[in-house]
Amino acid sequence: MLGVLSLHTIWKGAITFGLVHVPVKMYTAVEEKDIAMKQIHHECGSSISNVRSCPNCKREVAWEEIVKGYEYDKGKYVLFTKEELEQLLPESDKTIRILHFVDMDEVDPVYYQKTYYLSPGDMGEKGYSLLLQALKSTNKTAVCKVALRSKIHLALLRTAGECIVLETLYYPDEVRPVAHVPNMPDGRTVDNKELKLAQMLIGQLSGPFDASQYKDDFRLQLIDAIQRKIQGEEIRVQPTISENGVMDLMSALQASLEQLNAAAQAEAATAKKRKKKVARVEETA
Repeated sequence: MLGVLSLHTIWKGAITFGLVHVPVKMYTAVEEKDIAMKQIHHECGSSISNVRSCPNCKREVAWEEIVKGYEYDKGKYVLFTKEELEQLLPESDKTIRILHFVDMDEVDPVYYQKTYYLSPGDMGEKGYSLLLQALKSTNKTAVCKVALRSKIHLALLRTAGECIVLETLYYPDEVRPVAHVPNMPDGRTVDNKELKLAQMLIGQLSGPFDASQYKDDFRLQLIDAIQRKIQGEEIRVQPTISENGVMDLMSALQASLEQLNAAAQAEAATAKKRKKKVARVEETA
């Protein structure tokens, strides 16, 4: 299992398919790392407060006084309390109900919304392990429905190592059709020479996906800038250098390949020098 002991349980329930009942616990799988910034009054340095105020009563409104409302006409609302909204959810609101099983590649990633890890609940280890191995051995994912945060979500159950993962999905009517995208290509043919260069460029830039290779450069630069400002340093912004003219497509492809080849040669030369140094050290040892 994944290291869930350090994670906070956000939901407890069960996975059901047929008459099988598998108790599970749910954990948020991702953690956003954005740097929190407050709104500050530049003149005096005070933090700006966001106040919930009623324009009619001319006063601040406490959370317990607030209900949800749908505006069905200009300025006219139908109101719902939290209890009324919860009553609209099905009685089995602590159940991940599997509808059917599909191949993973049948689901377009555009439908993916948010990821959660699931672990076995009380007395659920055997059923959890069975479902996990069944999904892995059949290479299937389970389409299901689950009630989370006062909403019925469409979702997928898939495996990640020895963990069952729940992916909430957008409903089909929430995904805008590609046909609505303006200025799409009209299916015109491309130049064969340009296509071959593009294929070569893709080939040179191809490799296995390794998430550890990528980092949030802006966040790291922001952290550095924050530390420097704390120490009283002045932050100087470098001017943006604009290119004079725009390369044509063929030239851009050729220049990209040349740049990659030069980088590869430089890397190979560095590796060769490093190998020679290691060999000399081993000889003198």
